[in-house]
Amino acid sequence: MFESNLPLAARMRPVSVDELVGQEKLLQAGTPLHRLLTGNSKGAQSLIIWGPPGSGKTSITHVLSEVSGRRLVQLSAISAGVKEVRETIEEAKQNSLLYGSQTVLFLDEIHRFSKSQQDSLLPAVEEGWVTLVAATTENPSFSVIAPLISRSLVVQLEPLSTDSLLEVVNRALGSEKGFAGQVTIAEPLKQKLIEIAQGDARRVLTFLEALAFSAFQRDRDSSSVEIVEIDFDSALTSTPLKYDKEGDSHYDIISAFIKSVRGSDADAAVYWLARMIEGGEDPRFIARRLMILAAEDIGLADPQALVLATACAQSVALIGMPEGRIALSETTIYLALAPKSNSAYNAINSAISDVRSGLVDSVPRPLRSSNYVGAAGLGHGDGYVYPHDESAAVTRQDYLGKKSSSRRYYLPKKLGREAEFVGLWERLRQIIRGK
Repeated sequence: MFESNLPLAARMRPVSVDELVGQEKLLQAGTPLHRLLTGNSKGAQSLIIWGPPGSGKTSITHVLSEVSGRRLVQLSAISAGVKEVRETIEEAKQNSLLYGSQTVLFLDEIHRFSKSQQDSLLPAVEEGWVTLVAATTENPSFSVIAPLISRSLVVQLEPLSTDSLLEVVNRALGSEKGFAGQVTIAEPLKQKLIEIAQGDARRVLTFLEALAFSAFQRDRDSSSVEIVEIDFDSALTSTPLKYDKEGDSHYDIISAFIKSVRGSDADAAVYWLARMIEGGEDPRFIARRLMILAAEDIGLADPQALVLATACAQSVALIGMPEGRIALSETTIYLALAPKSNSAYNAINSAISDVRSGLVDSVPRPLRSSNYVGAAGLGHGDGYVYPHDESAAVTRQDYLGKKSSSRRYYLPKKLGREAEFVGLWERLRQIIRGK
């Protein structure tokens, strides 16, 4: 078996821009990132690299360090504090001033640093004592302070494509740094491995190494082995999902879930629900989103939807998980298949917009409270017509005031149950407004 003290992912780390896999658009000749990584960029440009795990953030940093000949110092915002950062910066400053030696500071998970911790990096970046490479899995617009962003080249990495991951696997199988031809795997199983990796190069190499170890365990006396189906069963017992409950994937997946329900695709909605459940999302959060969705996107087309969503939230709170998944699934499917109307959502937004823009009417005198001493003397309540005294329980009356009398907020749609309200609301308006 291939012996090394380093994990496969570390052994296969790129040392030049030509060895980087994926991110073709960012790495095209002439792009800012390509110039930086080939030594053709003027000055010590700091980087903020935003992307999912295994997309190349650390690899790009290593290439930058190799190409520039700068010393590489790696810190993680999870474990390092301001003290460690300041010590690193002070050492880099002294190396720069005394020996002309430059330092690349790779700070992983920068989004976990507070604003004050990020502020401590600014002097070093401004003075050029370090070339900062800050990695984050979250949108830096929300997680990194503006002064750092303005002083850095921000690049967004995408999950690696199937073709890119296949290249990563093939390199590891054939390279002297990898398995040097000692390990083989059939194409269908390569595709299975790549699918499990979910666009993550580090994960695909970690899994490949586990599979190779399993294969060598089956045939301890052989100098070369083939990975087969049974190795997947023994080496990869589960596939942890990439789902950061605090990060971008949280917002992206709940967005996909909501849009799938709104779009009436029950299959897609249940799939994204499963992704959230398996990722460890709080089921109460999902239930709350379903209640909002029922009111916003289904509304009066099926008023029962909000009732069901509220009952779902109560059920999840009472029975918990894993049984709560059943109520969430039932409600998700119901809402996906229900007729859709956002008329109530539009009505309140339109009314709020008018109020905020200054369309503020005095309450008409007939509608004012008359249930206190002195109200009659002010004319409050005068002219009010009690609807129940009318045969149809509705009468002509000014409910809005002069400024707002011509405004229309509720515009019913001919969808589901709300279709019944279209003609009804027009008839009621004719009686109430007299027009």
